[in-house]
Parts: sequence; C-alpha cells; structure tokens
Amino acid sequence: MVKVGLIVNPIAGMGGKVGLKGTDGEMYKRAVELGAEPITSTRIEGVLKLVKRKDLYFISAPGAMGENYLKKFDFEYEVIGEIDKETSREDTKRIAKLLVDKKVEAIIFVGGDGTARDVLDAVGMNVPVIAIPSGVKMFSSAFVFSANAASEMINTFGSDFLEKEVLDIDEDAFRDNVLDAKYYGTVLVPNIEKLLQGKKSASNVSGSAVDKKKGVAKYIIENIEDDCLYILGPGTTVKAITDGLGVSKTLLGVDALFKNELVGIDIGEKEILKLIDKYKKAKIIVTPIGGNGFIFGRGSRQISSEVLKKVGKDNLIIVSTIDKVGSLECLRIDSGDYEVDKTIEGNLNVIIDYNEEIMMEVVC
Repeated sequence: MVKVGLIVNPIAGMGGKVGLKGTDGEMYKRAVELGAEPITSTRIEGVLKLVKRKDLYFISAPGAMGENYLKKFDFEYEVIGEIDKETSREDTKRIAKLLVDKKVEAIIFVGGDGTARDVLDAVGMNVPVIAIPSGVKMFSSAFVFSANAASEMINTFGSDFLEKEVLDIDEDAFRDNVLDAKYYGTVLVPNIEKLLQGKKSASNVSGSAVDKKKGVAKYIIENIEDDCLYILGPGTTVKAITDGLGVSKTLLGVDALFKNELVGIDIGEKEILKLIDKYKKAKIIVTPIGGNGFIFGRGSRQISSEVLKKVGKDNLIIVSTIDKVGSLECLRIDSGDYEVDKTIEGNLNVIIDYNEEIMMEVVC
C-alpha cells in the first residue's frame, strides 16, 4: 500500500467570496461575521470521489482537518494527532510533522498559500506534497490547477518529483491594493507539469504595455452599453478602463460600474448578486493572471460560480496585453463548481489592443 497523508485547512478560502483577500489571523472571524461559509469540505470531497487507485492508505488529521471527509468513502485510513476546536496553522504544522514521522510517501493538503507555507515549515523537502487549491491568493506554483487535476495527480503519481515554489503575500498590504509577494522556499511535487498551475508573473509596466492597456481601455469605453452593469475584476488592465473614465477603482478588488459610475467598490459575492438582480443586464470584465492564465478562481473568488451562472459565457469580456497572454497555452477557470466551469470551457476572444482580439481556449 502507498501511505499518503491528508491535511485540510477548514477555513482556507472563506474570505474570498466576501472580498476579504484571505483568512489569515483574525480575518477568519471577520469572514464569519460577513456570512462566509467553509469551502474546503466541498473541495476535498470533489477530489476524493474521483480518486480511483486502490493502493492508497491514508493517514489523516482528525475531524474537519481530514477524517470527516474520508469517512464518506471506502479508503483505508487511520487518524493521528489532535487538533484544537478552532484550528490554526500550528495544527497544520504539528500534523505535518507527525506525517513525516509516519514515513508517508506524499502529503495531500487543501488550502492556500498560507497553508503551503505551514506545510513547508514542517516538512521542507523531506516528503513530496500534492497541493489542492482552496485559498484566496494561491500564487505558489506548487498548486495543481483544479480539483480534477488533483485527483489525476493522486491517481498517477509515482517516484518522480520536481521542486516548485511556495509564495505568500502580505494580506494587510493586499487589502490596501499593494501586491507584495514573498518567496518562502520550495517543496517537492509529483513531476506532472501539465497539472500544475504555474506561478503568477509580474505585471509589465513598460511604456509599450501601458499603451496597449490604454488601447484596450479606449475600445471598451467606446463600446460600453448604458443599460448594462459591468462587474470589474482586479488588475491593472481592467483598472485602465476606469482610469480612462476618470473614476477610481480598487486595483486588487472587484468593483461594479453602471453608466460610467461606480455602483459597487471592493464588493463580495452577495453584493454582486444583488446588483445583477437590480440592473438585470450584466457583463463581467476580467484579465487573466500572468503566468498561469486564470480568469476565475484565483484572487477574485467574489466572482463566484453563482455569479457566473447568472451572467453566462456570452457576457464575459476578457482583456489583456499580448505580452501576458502570448506566453500562455490557454486560459483557466476554477470557480469551485465544475459543472459551471464546463459551461465556460471552450474558445473566448481576448481584447489585446484597440479593436484587436485573439481567440484563446478556456479549460477547467
């Protein structure tokens, strides 16, 4: 049997839909106050139901950190260690160290960049990891790109591994529209490159890139419909649109525009859904994340699967510069609802300059 560890961060990603940019420290309590609900349970169950190999023996964290989900399936498993009633990063580190002592062949964990840091601190490169994304930020290249990719990696991993980076950001700075990403080290992951998300690349701030963004913005502004709500994702390319209109947008949040005026600033899923119901007609403008190509599911969880269902594929506007998308094989979506993602999969046009588009494939 192949012994694998399982650690689930039960609070990872809860801040995303309510626009909190993360749940580190006390922000978890704030997320609960705003009505956030756990998402990792759905994530890990979605992965486990697709795991087909029969030679796995799980060694799991207790309760909501792993045991609760394995109970629902037919895997052989044992539970180790203890966790606090309100789980913390110390629980993650403690369980990870116990898994090393148990000589597991891989540690499967569910969380975001903060969880990846905790596993790195405890494990280093002593045990390979399979990192299932469920956080808000997830800039680390160690993560697989979706639940389906995670199950495929679990089903097929062997003894060939490579090093991937663990990055994390300063959440307080992120809430102030400053993206301060820091490198923390590398972990070993199965050498199945096609299943890994890749790391975020820095925005191009050269003069030519700025001009291209202005060209994109000019084209969007000239084609704005007066009776339509525009949901604006994060990023400098989208911000160029509001700059062109002379209105102020949050760089790293989600905002909403109607008749060239902001009607929502740094809003969460509930506010977006209310605005869609109010204005009836809505479009979403987003830009892919450089380096990994995500349009939904990374850094903008406020634009949830429920939002995507209401708006629909035909009302998505993808904007970028050619230097960003030119190096991408495809665009990606990981909203947390695979059935919704499948409705968006396929070809979409990407506006890359004034009246200039290219077609790219979206995969989930």
